[in-house]
Amino acid sequence: MSAELSLTYDGADLDKDDVVLRTESLKKSFGGLTATDDVSIAVERGSITGMIGPNGAGKSTLFNLISGFYELDSGSVYVNDTEVSGMKPYEIARSGLMRTFQTPRRLEGMTVREAMLVGPQGQSGESILPLFFGGSKVRTEETANLEDAQRMLERFEIDHLANAPSTELSGGQLKLVEMARAMMAEPDVLLLDEPVAGVNPTLAKKLAGFIEELNEEGQTFLIIEHDMSFIMRIADPIIVLDQGRVLMEDTPETVRSDERVIEAYLGGSP
Repeated sequence: MSAELSLTYDGADLDKDDVVLRTESLKKSFGGLTATDDVSIAVERGSITGMIGPNGAGKSTLFNLISGFYELDSGSVYVNDTEVSGMKPYEIARSGLMRTFQTPRRLEGMTVREAMLVGPQGQSGESILPLFFGGSKVRTEETANLEDAQRMLERFEIDHLANAPSTELSGGQLKLVEMARAMMAEPDVLLLDEPVAGVNPTLAKKLAGFIEELNEEGQTFLIIEHDMSFIMRIADPIIVLDQGRVLMEDTPETVRSDERVIEAYLGGSP
């Protein structure tokens, strides 16, 4: 791929304005093990793009490379056609890409409401000078962020947990808080790492509903998931990774019926 990106997916041409996230030939090795090998993907703006593959296929490594938690051996990452390769995770977040983790991180010493306020980007109160010379602006932003946090907690139906210590939440509740906090940053693309891993079917259904509602409002997602019924229901297209490389990318129906995918990932039956 080049800066003048042109792709075809499902019969439609995509130019660089259609693509919110893309990678070019990403490679990463750990010792003698190649975890990610020449991976090039593009995530269409406004899509829910799924990513599947067996353990060890390189999915989480790819997320860590894209979001700046791992250093690239080679290749490039672009968000909104701006290269973010080599940036720190917080710099990539400010460029419009946010992510969640398979195991949500607990923010020690914070209530859920306080943890939510970590989400918004570019807060004036993060710097020292505005605290002395722009106090009214800082207070206005803090009030607006508190109101946004309350709205987001209500949207994810966890407002009753606002004053609870974040360390006392269940795994499922933490996943909801983490997604709600990420949405506070108003990301252009949100990467979700196994959002329904370890959660009960009721919460998984609720999470699917939240993702679909946000997508209808224009939010773009790239989602790793092992729960095939979940990812096949909400995502289109589906990217399949195998041994660190892209095996295929297509609609859920095509992926589900592909012999290689059936044999390797879906247990032998479509």
